[in-house]
Parts: sequence; C-alpha cells; structure tokens
Amino acid sequence: MKTIAIIPARGGSKRLPGKNTKLLGEIPLLAHSILYAKQHNFIHAVYVSTDDVVIKEIALQYGAIVIDRPQALSGDLEPTVSALKHVLESIDEIIENVILLQATNPLRPQNLLQNAFAIFQEQQTNSLFTVSRSHHKLGKIINNRFIPYNYEVGQRSQDLEPLYYENGLLYISKSSVILNNEIITKDAFPLEVNHPFANVDIDTQEDFDYAEYLLNKKNF
Repeated sequence: MKTIAIIPARGGSKRLPGKNTKLLGEIPLLAHSILYAKQHNFIHAVYVSTDDVVIKEIALQYGAIVIDRPQALSGDLEPTVSALKHVLESIDEIIENVILLQATNPLRPQNLLQNAFAIFQEQQTNSLFTVSRSHHKLGKIINNRFIPYNYEVGQRSQDLEPLYYENGLLYISKSSVILNNEIITKDAFPLEVNHPFANVDIDTQEDFDYAEYLLNKKNF
C-alpha cells in the first residue's frame, strides 16, 4: 500500500497571473512543494495535477509525475478534492494515503510532514490537517455596529478563548476519503502549527512578497 503526494496547480490565476511558475527565490513557486515532498522516503511518488503546459514542463523538470487535468475540473469554482480524485482514478496502483500539498503554501517547517505523518499513523485517523491559533479579536458587523464574537470589550488578547484556523500547510487523507469526495473528515486530527510559514498562502503580489521576505530570513 502506497502513500503519494498530490500538488494541484492549475493555470489561469487571476489575482496573480502565472503565480505557480513565478520564481520564489531561485526556483518556481510550484517547485518548492515538489522538492519538499521528494525529501520524504515514505512518499512513493509526487503527482502534479494541472491544465497548463508551462506548469507541466516545470513539474516534469523537478521530478514530479504529471496528470493532465481536464478543463471540466479546472474552473475557478471546482473544489480541490475533484483534482485529487481525478489523480487517483488516473493511476493503476493501489494507494492507501494521499498527502495534499498546495503550491500556494510553498514554505513549510522542515520536519512538519514527517511529524504529521507519524501522528496520522499513530492516531489511526482517516485524515489530518494543520491549523494555527488565532490571536485576533474577532467580531461581526450588524446594522453598522461591531459586535464582538470571541471576546469582551477590554479583555486582553492573551486571555481569549483559543480559536484556530485552517492554515493550508498540508493535509493527509486515506485514499478512500478522497474517493468519497472529502479531504477533511469528521474525525480529522487537527495538528497545531504556530510558525510564520503558516501565515503564507499566496494569492496576491503582497502575499508573494511576504513569502520572499520569510524565505530570505535565515533563522527558521
């Protein structure tokens, strides 16, 4: 039974054109996730799902296997799970586990995936995903009034009830989960990761600039 990594990377980004092929450091954005996956010997193969010729060339150059994604699965509103499911249905091998690495989250702590996979196996859960704690004072705006949601006015930030957000660094799922059109199951293990890299999710030029800033720092 095998474990594979899948990196969905379609073309046609509107807010940051060509972001998956844009150089972050000295290599394309996409290549960061490919090389990260290939460092782990429990990953038997790295697949890139794409509808873009340039992305395909880069993926092949960095040692990934490319699955050509049909246009019907490449729209802006198409869920990520459809690309993962298409990969599984396109290969002949029996796959036990799928590791989803998003190209737009190119920076990850070095030991994160190895530790996450060990926890995934120990917990014997159907899925695992990474989360980070939010320290924001959140609220709703109702009838032009701000209504605090997770705090009371005057409360210190350090006294907030812990709330967490899905940071996108990585996901691990049983292949049966993917084939059932899910990524995160009800029993998913939330792995807490509080690291500057968890704040990087590239959608705009400002996001990209922040990733470059963190990449150039040497103390991570």
